[in-house]
Amino acid sequence: MKIKEIKSITDLDRIKRANLINSITGISPANLVGTISNDMKENLSIISSVVHIGSNPPLLGFILRPSKNTRRDTYDNIFETNQFTINHIHSKMITRSHYTSAKFQKHESEFDKCKLTPEYLNKFKAPYVKESYVKIGLDLEDIQLIKSNGCRLIIGKIKHIFMPHNAIHKDGNIQLELLDSVAVNGLYTYYSLNKVAEYSYARLNDPFFKKY
Repeated sequence: MKIKEIKSITDLDRIKRANLINSITGISPANLVGTISNDMKENLSIISSVVHIGSNPPLLGFILRPSKNTRRDTYDNIFETNQFTINHIHSKMITRSHYTSAKFQKHESEFDKCKLTPEYLNKFKAPYVKESYVKIGLDLEDIQLIKSNGCRLIIGKIKHIFMPHNAIHKDGNIQLELLDSVAVNGLYTYYSLNKVAEYSYARLNDPFFKKY
């Protein structure tokens, strides 16, 4: 495969540049973030930036785009209620999940418009997505402003996890292929996940280092 440098990134067409930079990192987990406002307006947002922050305490984070000059219901709701949910997307809900990114009016619920079902569990205020197989409830822990572009890193502390017990390996790892969880590349291309390899925890005395 011939490789060449992509020059003058800033001179690319705006849409082409956005698609290139959005997809250059490879596939990312596809999730829906569920929130609700203090006046009980539900919101659902598709997110491809969820990352592990730490295990003790159990923290996850995701990036929200700048809120200047545009409405950001997800951010406003999290800021108001201090709670949100993260819900895995599987293959049978890709289309409905994708269209939650449409610019609905504030009074319109993505749940209703995209035929997804809000679910309230364990008296947690933020709604889960009933159709999802992995549902995570988080309390807001921190918000970090990224000064270079105005985006925000939203960090939440995991309070609840709901998922099929048989998808958890004996070592604690989640077996994503059993859950049909999907990944996204860029803004609108989705991929299935298949395990291609599994290794033990890397140690310097492993046979690998003797072989190579």
